Parts: sequence; C-alpha cells; structure tokens
Amino acid sequence: MTRIIVDTLCGLSPETARRLGIPMISQVINFGDESFREGIDMDHAAFMARLRAGKELPKTSAPYPGDFLAVFEELVRTGESLVCIHPSAEVSGTVRSALTAKESLPDADIRVIDTRTIAGPLASIVLAADRLAKAGASADEVEALVRAMMPRARIYFLVDTLEFLRRGGRIGGAAALVGSVLQIKPILTFTNGRVEPFEKERTKKRALARLRELVRTEAARGEDAHITVMHTAVPEEADELAAGLKADLGLKEVMIMDLVPAIVTHAGPGALAVGFFTPVER
Repeated sequence: MTRIIVDTLCGLSPETARRLGIPMISQVINFGDESFREGIDMDHAAFMARLRAGKELPKTSAPYPGDFLAVFEELVRTGESLVCIHPSAEVSGTVRSALTAKESLPDADIRVIDTRTIAGPLASIVLAADRLAKAGASADEVEALVRAMMPRARIYFLVDTLEFLRRGGRIGGAAALVGSVLQIKPILTFTNGRVEPFEKERTKKRALARLRELVRTEAARGEDAHITVMHTAVPEEADELAAGLKADLGLKEVMIMDLVPAIVTHAGPGALAVGFFTPVER
C-alpha cells in the first residue's frame, strides 16, 4: 500500500488529516526562546492572539527530522511505500528534514517530493494523491500524478504590508517593491518556489478584480481547476472572493482555507490569496 505523508504547510486542517489518515508533521513556530509545534502545542486562534499582542515577529523552522523518522519507522514496518509531499525548498527546510530522516532507513521505499508550491495548491495535490493511493495505486503512479500536477499550480495573492515577508526573509524578487507608494496594491505570485511581484494595481478593489480575471483566464475548467481561496483573518473577503469565483466558473464549491501560522508569520494578517491549476496540456 502507498501512504501519503504531509506537513502543516499543506494547509489541510489537523482534523481533515486525521479523518483521512494522513500523517501530518508539524512546522515549528518560535516566539523568542519558546518553540511550539504547529497544530499540537499551539492552535490557530492562540497563534493569532499572540501575534497581535507581541511586538516581536515570530520565526519559523522546519519540522525536526526526528518527527519524520518516528512516522517513517512506524509505517515502513508493514512494508508500505511512502510518498512525502512537501512545500518548496526555497521557502522551507521541510524537504531537507524529510531527506535527513530518510537516510536512516536506506532500504525503505520513501519518496520525498519538493512540489515547488505551498498552501492551497499543495493541499489539492495531497488530496488527489491520497485518493489515488487509496484506490490502490502504486507509489510510482502516485508520484507521477504529483509531478504532473506540480507545474500546473498557480498562486496569486495580496498582503496588507510587505514588511512581514521582508522581515521573514521570504520576499524573493518582491523585495524591489518595498518602499513603494502606499496607494499601490501589488499582486504577488508564488512561482519557481519563490515569492515574486506580478502586477501593481491602484486600489485593493482593482487588485481583487484582477485576481478574479487571472483565474478566469488561466484556470482549468470544472473541478480540474482545484480552486482554493486562502486568507489570514479576513473571512468576509475570502467568502466574497470565493462566491465570485464560483459564479465566474460555474462551480458548486470553492475551498476556503485559513492560512496556517507558519505562513501567516511571513504573509501577515490581512493576506488574501487564490490558488488553482492550469489546464492539462494535450
């Protein structure tokens, strides 16, 4: 049997991961000298309260290799193949931690995949891979699905301020926008594993309209689009964007996702994003 392994940067809730039987390894949040495992030692509400109350920006670190190894050892005893689906190595050391743990089990079939994406699209890849694995697919088939979906993933997003990205060291090519005129609302994208500038709009309203236009123009049609709206503490805006996208594309449902603490640390409160997949090339 093939089993999927993920980490909390995939954006799935701990409840969803438990329901599906997908082991989820926690990212680490550091407030000063205190460290918390995401979703275990600190939940989303407690994190947001502490973020708002604190003067110092928290830091994040990748899961401990030992956390991966404990899961690996438990599953490989039964002869299962493991497909580990993780965020871009450009923004997280998660892949490195998983590979370090894998070295301790050289005879096990453990595939560690850097998907080059994060959050909503990563969650969509995980869910598709899990469905295929539970249908009896081999590890080769599951890995092939993941790698076929990876280059089709797209994320466009807005942040209230670039300061969190700058201070967290995750700003990539968008660093050129720091210090721009306040009235400019940049649309950022996550491409090649990094945060990059995409366009600049004059107002948030225009930026949101442009997000919808990008999805209408670039996304696959129907359920193949795997559209996800992601946000940090702006549920009304997320609901409105999701409703607009459902109307635009004739969808019954658009997944809405609270960005997890390890991403909020870098994106900051007020972030709003949309993730989707482009059509399959024929």
